[in-house]
Amino acid sequence: MKFRLKMLRPGVFAALLMILCSLPGALPADEFRPALLEVTERDGGWVDVTWKVPTMGDRVLALTPLLPEFLEQMGPGSGQQVAGAWVETKSYSAGDRVLNGETFTIDGLVGIPADVVVRVKLADGSEHSAILRSANNAFTVPEQVTRTELAVSYWKMGTIHILEGLDHLLFLVTLLLIVNGIWPLLKTVTAFTIAHSLTLALATLDLVRIPSVPTEAVISLSILLLAVEVVHKNEGKLTSSERWPWLVAFGFGLVHGLGFAGALSEIGVPQNEVPLSLLMFNLGVETGQVMFVLAVSLLLAGLHRLHGHTVLTLTRATPYAIGGIAAYWTIDRLVGTFSM
Repeated sequence: MKFRLKMLRPGVFAALLMILCSLPGALPADEFRPALLEVTERDGGWVDVTWKVPTMGDRVLALTPLLPEFLEQMGPGSGQQVAGAWVETKSYSAGDRVLNGETFTIDGLVGIPADVVVRVKLADGSEHSAILRSANNAFTVPEQVTRTELAVSYWKMGTIHILEGLDHLLFLVTLLLIVNGIWPLLKTVTAFTIAHSLTLALATLDLVRIPSVPTEAVISLSILLLAVEVVHKNEGKLTSSERWPWLVAFGFGLVHGLGFAGALSEIGVPQNEVPLSLLMFNLGVETGQVMFVLAVSLLLAGLHRLHGHTVLTLTRATPYAIGGIAAYWTIDRLVGTFSM
């Protein structure tokens, strides 16, 4: 049997989208709003700790950082309410102890669907980062981290970010619904990769500065526009995206790269290993992207023989489902932009 990859028979995909959107927390998309525990070791045995935890209305997420017992708090510290979060800053004395080999635990994280970014800056100039979740609520500062361990760590974080970024994934889905054939798909995905790699690097190196809220609004708008293009294609119209999908992917990829850079800035980049961290995070993003594209492409290839009224209806409904979600995100993010 000759294998053919056909992109326009994704009937069941609409059903999957609807199920996904019915799950709690699906609609917030890729708003990377984790809690943040930032620990800075200074000369003289001083340790500064910043704890930023998201708020929901007037409620603060019930998470508490547990620090090494030898740290002695100096003074009451300070706290303030900022947009969408509560921030506390305290100073501690470590005496003659160092943070290498010490463990930081987030109490209350087990059983809560939340992320906590831990960022530790040591007095010798080295930095360590990790993302904690329900299944792993503690981070131990390495005695001495190797470049290999650092590279693997940022590769994992990049892979996880793209696979958990619903808006980036929906953008890829719309591309798959527009592009027909392996070669055009390869060129389109490559153009998207080059574009977002470029702006990810520029933003991480602080050569480009664009606020995150309008960036997120444009990202969701890109999904909405491509969903409209899919509708036009289903109606038999030859669209610009169908003619030059690689050009469209490159243009919108520049904006998506800024979104990736926003996530990377939340995690933090060791100043002594910026090129390596940037490269491995980007490779992680590409790994997750390839995994997702292959999975969806195989799913669509397996569904191309399905026929019937139900499948046709779901096929027609898919871009409307995606467009509806993207429209909601766009409006919500535009409101956030004007309220800045």
